[in-house]
Formats: sequence, structure tokens, C-alpha cells
Amino acid sequence: MSFSDPNETFRQEARELLEQLELCLLDLEHTPGNDDLVNSAFRALHTIKGSGAMFGFTAVAAFVHEFETAFDQVRKGQTQATPTLIAVALDAKDHIAKLIEHPDQDHDGSDAILEALRATIAGTDVVPAAPKAATPEAAPAQDAPAADPGRWRIRFRLPGDALVYGTNPLLLLDEIKAIGPCTITALTDTIPSLDIIDPEVPYLGWQVDLEGPDPHDAIDDVFLFLKDGMELSIEPLAADTATPAAPEVTAVEEAPVAASEPVPTVAAPPAAKPARTAKSGEAEAGGGERAASSSMRVDAERLDELMDRVGELVIAQARLTQIANMSSDGNLKTIAEELERLSSGLRDTTMGIRMVPIGTLFSRFRRLVHDLSRDLGKEIEFITTGEDTELDKTMIERLADPLVHLIRNSVDHGLESAEKRLAAGKSAHGTVRLSAVYAGAEVAISVIDDGAGLNAERIRAKAEEAGLLAPDAKIAEQDLWQMIFAPGFSTAKEVTSLSGRGVGMDVVKRTIDGLRGSIDVSTTPGQGSTMTLRLPLTLAIIDGMLVRVGNGRFTIPLAAVEECVELPEGIEANARGRNFLDIRGSLVPFLRLREVFGTTAPPEPHQKVVIVSSGEGRVGLVVDQIIGNNQTVIKQLSKLHSSIKSFSGATILGDGTVALILDTSHLVAFGQGYVDQGRAA
Repeated sequence: MSFSDPNETFRQEARELLEQLELCLLDLEHTPGNDDLVNSAFRALHTIKGSGAMFGFTAVAAFVHEFETAFDQVRKGQTQATPTLIAVALDAKDHIAKLIEHPDQDHDGSDAILEALRATIAGTDVVPAAPKAATPEAAPAQDAPAADPGRWRIRFRLPGDALVYGTNPLLLLDEIKAIGPCTITALTDTIPSLDIIDPEVPYLGWQVDLEGPDPHDAIDDVFLFLKDGMELSIEPLAADTATPAAPEVTAVEEAPVAASEPVPTVAAPPAAKPARTAKSGEAEAGGGERAASSSMRVDAERLDELMDRVGELVIAQARLTQIANMSSDGNLKTIAEELERLSSGLRDTTMGIRMVPIGTLFSRFRRLVHDLSRDLGKEIEFITTGEDTELDKTMIERLADPLVHLIRNSVDHGLESAEKRLAAGKSAHGTVRLSAVYAGAEVAISVIDDGAGLNAERIRAKAEEAGLLAPDAKIAEQDLWQMIFAPGFSTAKEVTSLSGRGVGMDVVKRTIDGLRGSIDVSTTPGQGSTMTLRLPLTLAIIDGMLVRVGNGRFTIPLAAVEECVELPEGIEANARGRNFLDIRGSLVPFLRLREVFGTTAPPEPHQKVVIVSSGEGRVGLVVDQIIGNNQTVIKQLSKLHSSIKSFSGATILGDGTVALILDTSHLVAFGQGYVDQGRAA
């Protein structure tokens, strides 16, 4: 039995918390008065500090403690989250990540970052010194007969699941002791008899008589993650109430005194626990269990292995279905149908596990745009849409680098400076949009900017200079835009830390090609550019339509199929199959796959046309027979077949033979070429 590395577990959780912290800080820059964002950022820091100390990352815990202390002034409203403070806090967040990932290395920048953080906070005083600090001095003159503001009584009972989730009451009491001089009394009135006691339930309550200023904020910090499901009261002690000299000795007798005060949950032990459960909205009894079981971290390798097993099961089920269809045994047919239903459900569930909202990827680029805006001195508005669009986790992981290059390219090359934008009649700040949308069997991810657009003359000149294009050669506009993805191609006048070496867009092209995707480029001079990545929804299992062309069988991704029609009689192939069908008033080009694949077998008398789409384009594929739908397990083609663009993979059919999977995006582009040639003619 293998056990996970606890340090790696901490690192994984810390990465998620740091990502949450970064998003909170970026949002806080736009809404500095948002208390929810401040509290979320503070909770992330507090969790990292506690977990870091527990797992032995002492340098992390010490740094985060100082970070937390400085940031606490923002949480208490004593200063505001200015852009300068956010920038320093983001640097501190990056430093925490380095301390976590490389704890053995020397990190000399800790003191400098913390000093910058303190100096920034000290120089951004916003709230005048008239809040809670003045209250203890003013209160004695008005309420001296009733209460002593320097003495407080705190009572608390932990949630029922606190011990189960690792809360140590003694550590909480130690934190309270650090606030000021205090006397602690255990409340034992709710402890049941020994025969029914549950060792995982915190039956003890606690009473703390504390000396010092108003402790509300400090106590909130102590119970930061528990107060939603616990009982807690903080009241000033009466001025004539003597502090018990030795309350620990009379802890049992103290409970009736507590019952005489207005704390009904302490006075009624049998009803205390049900009251907490109802009041916290199942946070104690059911909420904690649901929160613990709502998600589980699983290694990606195990998911890939599970998907492979499901793929083999789908192939075996297809073989069983084919055998059952050839048999007259009713029981066998029933079992085959039941297995098909179960395997289909298992496939959908497994695919759902692999599908991840693309918003998890989009959120990473907010920091990128924030830093680019600062480094380049450009005002940039970053807008994301379609974050709920789901994509295979494998693609999500591999899309990060291409999108980084596209966004940096848009910000650096696309968006003009504020002066040039104003001179062109635009707003001073530029806009970069990142969107995702389903498009048939694909997901279209677009990076859109409202900059100057691509310069056709400069691109052509660079292409000719690099030997990619012959002088005076005629080239379509779309083909010219594709030149920017050539290795080493760059229109930058000088090499900078952001661009100029011509390697970024090459990385984009190679990665997207490896994912069986395509890149569309469109631009309008003076108005901006759009880079659209078109990617298949999944790399594993799809629903397919099995068709026959001659003696060969092929699979068309079902999500790309719009409809099937009969090929009208009397239509002959013209000029290598350039033909059009009238589909409800729209001319749709169609390809005779027999000609595309060089099939020599005689054609069927009644051929069918499968209308498929990709993006905005449509094309009809003429086949001899539509066999039916099936679950298609995608098998990658070897490198020897990488130059064949008409196929995106292969699948194993129920009889053990292989069927090639058609690349609909390539065939649609191929068919749309006929339209362009027809218009040119």
C-alpha cells in the first residue's frame, strides 16, 4: 500500500490557496472596500500559515505571519487596498510560492518584501484614529457603574465535528492566552455518562475571563474557521464582579452560574447540540460531511488509466452487440442491451470526471495582464466570457502556454499606447477579451483585442526577408496571416523581455497542431485582431456516425453532423468534385469521399450526403451508406501518418477491424476552398 507524501499534499493545497489569494487581491484592486474579498484573502493566508507550521515549513509560516499581521490593518479598516499595496502583496504571494516549492534554497528577499509591505501600509493611512481604540477610554465615564471595559467574559463551545477535523482546543486556548492575562474555566455540564460518551465529540465548554481592551477582533482571528458552527459569546464583566481567584478548582460548580446568565444553550444541555445543528444550517451535522466528500484529489495518471479501461470496455461491448445482433438468442440480446446501457453511462461519467471548466485556466491570466499593464505602461481591461465551457483536462493543461503567448502578443504588439489610441479616436485603455464557446464538435477559444490590427505590409516584408515567401508571389490573406506562426518569425523592431525572438507563436502553432486543432486569424486595420483556437471537445471517446465509402468504413464525429440528405439524381462530378447542394436556400459545397480517398469500387445507386459543420463553415460528405451510430474510442495515429490531414485518428470496431475517424474541420476547410475558388472565378 502506497502513502502520499504529506509535503506534496501541503504543496497542492497551498497552490490552490495561493491561486485563491491572487484572485482576491486582483479583485480587491478594483473594489478596495469589499470586505468579503479581504476576509477571503485573510483566510487563505491564515490557512497557509497554520498548515505550513504543521508540515514543518517554518520559513513559510514565519513569512505569512508577518504578511498576515501587516494585511490585518486592511481587514480592520485601518487602511485601504491601494494599487501599490496590491502590487506589493502580489510580490509577497509569489515569494510564498517560492518558499513552498523550494524550501531548501536561500530566499533573501523576505525581509525586503515585508518591509515594503509595512512601508506601503504605513503610507496609505485612510481611516482617522477614531475607531475602537477610543471606546474603552470613553466608556468608563458613561457606563462605569455597569461594566469595566478592561475585563471581558468569553464563553464558547466548539462544533460537534471540530475534533474529527483536527481542531485542538488547547491550542485555541493558548492563542487566547496570548491576547492578555486571563483565567480559564472548563464547563463540564454537558458531559454525558461514560457508557454513551463519544470521544470524537467536544462536550467541554470553556469560559475565559480576559483582561485588556476590546478582544472581539482578536477572538475572531482565533476562531476564524470555526465560528460559523460554534457557540460564542463575548461580554464585558460588571465592574463589581470579582475575578475568581482559583476557578479551575470550582469548574463543575461554575456551570449553574453560567445557567443564570442569558446563555440558554449552556443552561439546557440536552437541547444544546440540536440547537447548534439547526442554527448553523446543518453546518455541524451534515454540512461538514458533505464538504469533506464534495471533492477528492485524484492523480491524473489514475484518471487516464480509468479512461483506458473504459475505452477497452466500450470496444468489448461493441463486439458483444455485434455478436448478439447475429444471434437469435433473446437472452444474449437482452444482456448486450443492458451492457450497452451500463457502458454508455460509465463512459459519460468518466468523461465528466475528465472535463474541466475552462474558467480554471482563464483565471490564471488575470495576473499576467495585470503585470503586463504595469510593465508596459498600458491601461488594459481584461474581460473573460464562457468560463463554464468544459474541455478535456489534458487540453486544459496544454493550452496554458499557447494562451500566454497569444495574450502577451495582443498586449505587446496589438494594443497601442494611450497617446496613439487617443489620437486614433479610441479610449485610452485597451481591451483584451478571452472567450470560449461550443461550436459543434469543437470548442472555440478566442483572444480578441481592440488594437491596431495586423500590418499586412510588414508581415509580407518579413516573410520575404526570411525566405518564406517569394517576392511578388500572390498569396491569400488568410495564408499571409498564418506566416506569423512560422519558426523564428517576428515583426518586432527590437528584442525585448516580452517579444522579438519569434518563438512564441511557433509554440502556439505546434501545440495546437498536437491537439488536432486549428488556428483562425482575422484582423481589421485600426480596430483589432482575433485569434481563434478550434479544438476537439475530447481526446478519448466520442459518439460517432459509422459510414461506408466503397469497401472502407469511416467514422464521423456525431457532434459535427447537422443532418443527412439523399444525393439528388443526375448530379455529376465537376472539376474534381466541386459541387453544391441547395439546403433550404443555402448553397453547401459537397465532397465525394470516393474521389477524395481514391476508391475504385463501384458506387451505390442511392448515395447519401452527411452535412457536417466546423465553426461557421459547412460541407456535405457524399458516402455510399450510413451504417449507424456507435461509441468511438479514439486511437492516435502514428507519426508516420501525421501528414495525412483528412483523419484525426482511428477506432476499433466490434468485429475487430479498424475504421479511420474523419477530421471534419479539415474537410470543411477543404470544401470551403471550393467556394473561394468559385468566387475568384
